[in-house]
Amino acid sequence: MAPPTFDSGAPAAPAPPVRDLDELATSFAAAERPAADWLIGAESERFAVDAGSFAPIAFDGERGVVGVLAALRAAYGWQPYREHAEGPVIALRRGAAAVTLEPGAQLELSGSPWPDVHAVAAEMDEHLGELRAISAPLDLAWLAVGFHPLARQDELPWVPKRRYAIMREYLPPLGNGALDMMRRTASMQVNLDFSSEQDALEKLRLALRVAPLANAMTAHSPWCEGRPVGRRSLRGEVWLRVDPSRSGLIPRLWSDEPATYRDYVEWALDAGMFLFLRDGQVIANTGQTFRSFLADGFAGHRATLADWELHLHTLFPEARLRRTLEIRSCDALPPALAPAVPAFFTGLLYDPRALAAARDLMAPFSYDEVQRARPDLVARGLEATIAGRPARRLAEDLLDLAWGGLARRARLDARGADETVHLRRLRDLVGSGRTPADVVAEGLRDGAPVAPSELVARTRI
Repeated sequence: MAPPTFDSGAPAAPAPPVRDLDELATSFAAAERPAADWLIGAESERFAVDAGSFAPIAFDGERGVVGVLAALRAAYGWQPYREHAEGPVIALRRGAAAVTLEPGAQLELSGSPWPDVHAVAAEMDEHLGELRAISAPLDLAWLAVGFHPLARQDELPWVPKRRYAIMREYLPPLGNGALDMMRRTASMQVNLDFSSEQDALEKLRLALRVAPLANAMTAHSPWCEGRPVGRRSLRGEVWLRVDPSRSGLIPRLWSDEPATYRDYVEWALDAGMFLFLRDGQVIANTGQTFRSFLADGFAGHRATLADWELHLHTLFPEARLRRTLEIRSCDALPPALAPAVPAFFTGLLYDPRALAAARDLMAPFSYDEVQRARPDLVARGLEATIAGRPARRLAEDLLDLAWGGLARRARLDARGADETVHLRRLRDLVGSGRTPADVVAEGLRDGAPVAPSELVARTRI
């Protein structure tokens, strides 16, 4: 599993142009690794607010996100990253891990790749401990929830990352959820390895079919601007209103025919570009699909493999291929539940028996049936149905399969517990028919506004 990557502003030697479409699959093939070497990575995002006023933090200043990054550097040995020499620090690195920023100053831990979920969970705990320690003297509170429960769009900063400036102009005309997606959502993501083209596409296709159910299971975003919104996952609903050419469930991968890297390449070619880099300079290019750029070039430049890899990073389906399989369907969760996400997908996708059984379970559902169910799933969570089948029952079946996969992996921690220990809370919750959103909103009056202090207390890490 490759370590986290960043846009590079450093000049590089001129790269040769891409000669044919087959070259575009080379980065996927180069990432293949035998099952014995498979690793697990997780990415978790969270919001920060002033612990007294509950206002979102700024970008600049000692008590802004710049100050948070500086405090983490000083106390815990993280190394700074800038997009260019004159730019601000916008990320940190330590070994194979990174701390990065989303457009609205959400802080993300992009964890190291680990051999088991125990190590993934330990790294997340370590990061939260560091974050709590440096935030206490700054009087900041960190919120683990899928949609910012308090902030309006105009109250949030813009992180000065070059790609974000282009996205904020390009994406809104293609879907009115774009700015909320960028600045008011937070997710829990999983990165997994694959051993071959067949293995990669089997995992990707299953992850896409499971994604709406995974979002329903982990739904944890019931508020907006201090009020309940009548949805378990407002974050999931926002993603239904984002540029459909680069998000969603990739309909071409729902065929009964075997899929290949080329199928993913063909889908990605028809998404619009944001930018590419030449000699450390950003060239905005929002008027072309990558297919057009490959055929016709832009302003005298021809498409390179580096351009393609950057383009792949700007695509946001519920599961995507890069140098790992990245599964992006889950809301940000409280610390006690967060390890369930890597546990669920590890048990489901890294065990051949679980993978085959889950594929059979989801095979009867067509793309159109699942797509039609998505608005109900984000609104009602486990109370929804897919083609007449109860979402709760399907979720329970998938969790049972993942549980079996983890048990067969038999990866034990220091106390002799296998990885199912990280799935137990979510399995029990789903078994009760509830989502994390139901738990976090328990005892509140339906439809009534909620005091900011109460929302922060309920979502604070």
